[in-house]
Amino acid sequence: MERREFLFVSGSLAVTPLVRRAAFDARRSNVELTPHATRRTQGPTLGPTVFAQRIQRAQDELKTRKLDLLVVEPSTNFQYFTSYNPGRSERLILLMIPANGTPVVVCPSFEVERIKRNTTISDARGWEEQEDPWLLVAKAAQQMKPPGRTGEVAVEPTTSYQSYVRLTTKLRGWIPRDGTAVTERLRIIKRAEEIALIRQAIAATEASIAATFSQLAVGMTERDVAQLLSREMASRGSPGGGLVQFGPSSALPHGGPSAGQLTRETVVLIDAGSRVEGYTSDITRTIWFGDAPSDEFKKVYNIVHDAQTAAIENAKPNLTQCQEVDRAARKVIRDAGYGQYFTHRLGHGMGMDGHEPPYMVEGNTTHLEPGIVFTDEPGIYQLGKFGVRIEDDCMMTSNGVEVLSHRPAKL
Repeated sequence: MERREFLFVSGSLAVTPLVRRAAFDARRSNVELTPHATRRTQGPTLGPTVFAQRIQRAQDELKTRKLDLLVVEPSTNFQYFTSYNPGRSERLILLMIPANGTPVVVCPSFEVERIKRNTTISDARGWEEQEDPWLLVAKAAQQMKPPGRTGEVAVEPTTSYQSYVRLTTKLRGWIPRDGTAVTERLRIIKRAEEIALIRQAIAATEASIAATFSQLAVGMTERDVAQLLSREMASRGSPGGGLVQFGPSSALPHGGPSAGQLTRETVVLIDAGSRVEGYTSDITRTIWFGDAPSDEFKKVYNIVHDAQTAAIENAKPNLTQCQEVDRAARKVIRDAGYGQYFTHRLGHGMGMDGHEPPYMVEGNTTHLEPGIVFTDEPGIYQLGKFGVRIEDDCMMTSNGVEVLSHRPAKL
């Protein structure tokens, strides 16, 4: 059953029947309004087998693209392959995945034990403080180099410029290549264990947004509500936060906290995400705070809802391009006379990063394959008045789009 999230709330939240009805509707669909971290369904802990499979798929991808080595500094991709992100500093830490053989992490000697304890990489090679770490990298690369020819090394796309320069000057017999295609291909299709964690993050975010809406009161600031939202997420074991925007502020797609206080008969927009074991959610809800929404708000809200529906219904597995779902939603808003007020792309991929490929935007011809998780978030933003955005998290399946979150109803 689709959850009917409340859209009108009163300033006197403790006694209003509208809020009580919202709480009942949320409970009926198993969305919590009270914080109980212990009630969050425990997800699949990603064990060594998952990361061994990821390394193997990386090696297969390297061979397919005729590449010999992938190098990765601490980053989301480092965590994707090893289960841990040690963070970057002036001291080099580098993951090296050869097309054949065992991966290696080069790190400061005093970090070897931390790397072994927290990652799935058993071969951690330490360099001393007075040494040039790139000499150790070059030695490891020489052992991984294909015999009798120049090697081709795929460089992870967020690698620092300083590291790239050292890589090209210290590694003899290697040609650097852009590794973006390798890492994107591996991460763009989500596996079952990843989808399970994304679902948990979505559930925690939905419950936290609903709980936050139920506690709105006249006089609160955007910052007050944002802090409340973060507490609700933390209480569910899924840390995160989000944008909170009142009234005219909601017309800024990425507006920051303003000094204004919440008043009755106004728009409240919350765009939020939280994490479970490294996987995120991204959900936006726009409500009317007061007794009854204006006719204009209802009209705009329903147009945005229809645009979101059009994107979902027009997406076909392996056939529809990312730009085509953007076009489907944009056409609804343009035909309704609000085209100039939809000022951003329709959505983006989602997984370990809140925003990641593929992007639902004009010009992106990537086809939506089963296993791709993405957001569907059309919006209409009228400066000086209000904005409406509805964002839900979706997954392409072999049968079409599955909405992983619970879409709110039209007004």
